[in-house]
Amino acid sequence: MKMVVAVIKPFKLEAVREALAGIGVSGMTVCEAKGFGRQKGQTEIYRGAEYAVNMLPKVRLETVCSDEMASKIVETIASAANTGSIGDGKIFVLDVGGATRIRTGETGEHAI
Repeated sequence: MKMVVAVIKPFKLEAVREALAGIGVSGMTVCEAKGFGRQKGQTEIYRGAEYAVNMLPKVRLETVCSDEMASKIVETIASAANTGSIGDGKIFVLDVGGATRIRTGETGEHAI
């Protein structure tokens, strides 16, 4: 099993969710996040004063899938979240040692 973790721009969340549902992803966890990468934040002007915003709003999306499905999920997220501008985000793929569905006690891929 694999866990796919994506950090994307917040306004792209619905497009990514719809694209993942279209390929059969049945569940995901979404958290609001703040961070920065190579863009190092941005400078904004408020009431004539310039100030730096070091942490930009992002969305962290996580889903667990079979090994075979991971590459398709990565391609789908990358396609749906792409704007072509800096700060589009990152996708990470991690190995999952196990999973248990609390309600039924199912384990492994049956739990996802």
